[in-house]
Amino acid sequence: EVALAWKPDPGLLATFRNLRLIVSLGMGVDHLLTDPELPDVPIVRIMDDGLVGQMAEYAIYWALRHHRDIDKYAAHQRARQWKPLDFVDTLHRRVGVMGLGTIGQDTAGKFAMLGFPTAGWSRTKKELTGIETFHGPEGLASFLARTDILVDVLPLTRDTHGLLDAKAFAALPKGAYFINMARGGHVVDDALLAALESDHLSGAVLDVFNQEPLPADHPYWTHPKVHVTPHIAGATNPRTASPGVIENIKRLRQGRELIHRVDAKTGY
Repeated sequence: EVALAWKPDPGLLATFRNLRLIVSLGMGVDHLLTDPELPDVPIVRIMDDGLVGQMAEYAIYWALRHHRDIDKYAAHQRARQWKPLDFVDTLHRRVGVMGLGTIGQDTAGKFAMLGFPTAGWSRTKKELTGIETFHGPEGLASFLARTDILVDVLPLTRDTHGLLDAKAFAALPKGAYFINMARGGHVVDDALLAALESDHLSGAVLDVFNQEPLPADHPYWTHPKVHVTPHIAGATNPRTASPGVIENIKRLRQGRELIHRVDAKTGY
């Protein structure tokens, strides 16, 4: 009756004739919605506070590493150079979070608590205390133009596929830094590489890719401005995720409204 799934083979879920509910074991559901034989049953996302916290930690770690020039100091250490660099105050380093779902709101809130001027962009209008918000296609350029560190936590949908293209990267201020812990499908790889090569972007941290595992001959592996991690920004924790799964199974059997139900039309 209930399938707990993460990237099942296409058509597999259709073989479960008594299926009444699909629980995605990750925050994203694009791997399910692309199944041409997906059964017409409700899909719910897990809500894992542990995973949400991990994602925020990942973004903050890499942002602070960039903000405090740690990679440059590491190079100075290897060269045995004592070379203090100019310091940029957090008030002058603007963070922008793309995607204001549970993860995006948590991540943006934590950046704001650290003193970074923080903004968020989402498909529809949202209002968050202490966060400047933008929405829709009409708000994207303004959001990008005020963002020095861009953090991507968007879902992958028809509307967000390839959203981060040459035009989007050009809209960022020169020297901006990019952190992608959402989906590789948001990024046009050639556009990102061109922005890095031209020095318009100062660097990128990539945890997700258009093809995973990342092919061994991909230029990201050896690019001096790119940090690659193998899709580990957040991992589902059974201890923190299971209560939500159990609650939805109870609701299903009681005929009550499910929580964190996915809208197949919007893709999240």
